[in-house]
Amino acid sequence: MSKKHNNPQPEQEEKIKIENPDTGIIDDIGAAADNENESAEDIEQAEMDQINSLAAELGETKAKLEKEKKEYLFLMAEFDNFRKRTLKEKGDIIRNASESVLKGLLPIVDDFERGIEATKDTDNADSVKEGMVLIYNKLIKYLEQNGVKAIESTGKPFDPEFHEAIAMLPVEDEEQKGKVIDTPTKGYTINDKVLRYAKVAVGQ
Repeated sequence: MSKKHNNPQPEQEEKIKIENPDTGIIDDIGAAADNENESAEDIEQAEMDQINSLAAELGETKAKLEKEKKEYLFLMAEFDNFRKRTLKEKGDIIRNASESVLKGLLPIVDDFERGIEATKDTDNADSVKEGMVLIYNKLIKYLEQNGVKAIESTGKPFDPEFHEAIAMLPVEDEEQKGKVIDTPTKGYTINDKVLRYAKVAVGQ
């Protein structure tokens, strides 16, 4: 009677196969798992690279911001110095202009003083009047040289841009109505800007 011996088969590594529904190819699950591990590592490395890139970009942005902040503060300081310097120069111009105008009046004051002194030794009213007219004309000429001119009033239509009505006078002539009849106080302009309004009486 013969005995049947079960010959042990050499152990073989079990591999699980699975058919890919899309391709119909049977894939090795073990190989797929390895691919998944490699893909996860690639994703992790890509994320780390992105983080490092963003960190570097953030550092550059901070450095740029700090540089621009310093430049802004420098410009603000320069502007403040410019503003102070401009205000000082403007003040100097105004003061110098005032000094120049007042200095120009001094010769006229000298003429008045000489005229007053001359009247002490004369009773001639005509010579006194002539001296006053000469000084007056000199003063008017000086004012005109500095842009100051008298406003035309008497006989002109009333203009609120240049005239200030202080009285209304009844007139019979219709052409005189609304016109300046008298100018108790002259008005003046400086460089075409009203320096003082003319005080006038207007016909009605």
